[in-house]
Amino acid sequence: MEIFNPTTHTFDEFDTATQRILRKTVDYFEDLGKARLLADTRDRIWYQDFLDFNRRERVFATFLTPKALADGDRDKRWDTARNARMSQILGFYGMQYWYVWQVTVLGLMPIWQSTNAAAKKRAVALLDDGDIFAFGLSEKEHGADVYSTDMLLEPGDGGFTANGGKYYIGNGNQARMVSVFGRRSDTPVIDSADSTRRISDDEYAGYMFFAADSQHANYRLHKNVVDSQMYVAAFDLHDYPVASDDVLHTGRAAFDAAMNTVNVGKFNLGFGAVGACENAMFEALTHADNRILFGHRVTEFPQVKALVSDSFARLAGMKLFSERAVDYMRSANRDDRRYLLISAIEKMSVTRAGQKVYEDIADVIAARGFENDMMFPNGLTSMFGLPRLEGTVHVNMALSLKFMPAYMFSPTDVGLLALKHVPAAAPLTGVLRWAGQRAAGVVPRLRSETAKATVRRVPVRRDAADDSFLFHQGPSSGLGAITFPDWRPAFTEFAHIPNVAVFTEQALAFQALLAAAEPTADQRSDVDFLFAIGELFTLIPYAQLVLEQSRIEGADTDVLDHLFDIFVREFSRHAVTLHGKPTATPMQQSRALDLVRRPVADLDRADRVLERARGLAGAYTMKP
Repeated sequence: MEIFNPTTHTFDEFDTATQRILRKTVDYFEDLGKARLLADTRDRIWYQDFLDFNRRERVFATFLTPKALADGDRDKRWDTARNARMSQILGFYGMQYWYVWQVTVLGLMPIWQSTNAAAKKRAVALLDDGDIFAFGLSEKEHGADVYSTDMLLEPGDGGFTANGGKYYIGNGNQARMVSVFGRRSDTPVIDSADSTRRISDDEYAGYMFFAADSQHANYRLHKNVVDSQMYVAAFDLHDYPVASDDVLHTGRAAFDAAMNTVNVGKFNLGFGAVGACENAMFEALTHADNRILFGHRVTEFPQVKALVSDSFARLAGMKLFSERAVDYMRSANRDDRRYLLISAIEKMSVTRAGQKVYEDIADVIAARGFENDMMFPNGLTSMFGLPRLEGTVHVNMALSLKFMPAYMFSPTDVGLLALKHVPAAAPLTGVLRWAGQRAAGVVPRLRSETAKATVRRVPVRRDAADDSFLFHQGPSSGLGAITFPDWRPAFTEFAHIPNVAVFTEQALAFQALLAAAEPTADQRSDVDFLFAIGELFTLIPYAQLVLEQSRIEGADTDVLDHLFDIFVREFSRHAVTLHGKPTATPMQQSRALDLVRRPVADLDRADRVLERARGLAGAYTMKP
């Protein structure tokens, strides 16, 4: 795992055309220089210069045009691996540049998912001209609650007339195609108050996605709702004419397009966070390692050593998970939808890890991080925003929890279901031994079911291919039918690493807790309680993908052990939180404490990780 260094990175994992565009993008920012970049940010200058670069080099056109619409251009495709790398680079140089790219991704997704050939042709032409796109979902009163949209379309002669407002719409000032979500005025609003009720397809009939032009006279742009270089628009459509060629989706397809767009778009947030944290680490270590206080380098103070080694290992985990997550996204198909869990964790867990890196590094860089010649202050604001974009942490946690039963319990684990009859005071080791015996007793008769549930190992995907399934994800329902292979072998392979072994004990104890003291009916509707469960659950697939990528890369054992030291501490903290929940049952309170562990301390290992982090000092400085 290497920290991205613009001066040395070759992008040799990609084809020649991709390498050229990524290098051109890096060179653009380096030639722009740090002083100009920071001045434009402070003065909130619209980044037309960057958009002109995009037009000249056909960056968005090459990376965001699906192969099926490329008209023979061999370099055009929608390749999640290189799109993720672009998100990382833009995050490195400033989240405002990442944002204009990110919102263009969101705006294009409903178009590429559509069967409207005319709209697709128009989008391809606009991309070739260097234009940007926008995603018109959120509203001021309803946020991203798609059930409650007030954007109304009145049917007319061969088309519709749209009236309503949208709020918090990135690129809404210049996007030539804004993918707008609304509903027909002659259909009722869906009552979604009862989350357990299945909504029929007929009830979705009134939903629509259509394309609007921000330069149209009936498109009323009000303001930028944030004080920033990026433009996050509030706009109204006033008697806006919507022709048949503007309609992208109707009915249930419109609803699914909204959900599937976010599935793809939110994946980029983690990579933006990775890039921002990498730049912050360079700045922080360059400052702290060269600053002498009380006769010592700042990086020699015990508290700073702990902050730096933790931050370096945490960033390594962000990168390892994200790189492996790319493979899950690219290998997805109708029979393998594990990407829905992975994308939610990429958005939720990686961005929050990035926020934690920034918080800790702020104590390392101290006052220097607030000076006006530093990139650090820009990232500080953005890193608190990323976890709250494209669905809050709570929304993505709720989504992740839908996968918990299938992920945590493979068919051979059915014996664990009887654990609800085990007394709360029974020792955990005995409980797990008994559960294993119960499971072993039913394995023979479950062999056929196990075979059916077997899911293939996800291959490494850095090939120059089009990820076309992302435009054909299908209905956003049926999450309960998604299967997962046994998660435990990934941990067993690394059991020789002390803190991986400890974390594995915690994960198994959590599995026993779920079986012995599953959430009650009331708890399943208590989001606060479920959030505590979800914090524990999502750490396990996060750790799994870290280990899978470590196998692929041959990750540094010291860094991996230190990262799992952090995981052990975090798992214990969440367990104590669960124990303290007022609605936790006595069994759940008891089992929650079984999850608490002390990581295996190794001061020599921590010092070796620290030395790796100190190697960043002076290794990169942006051109002035």
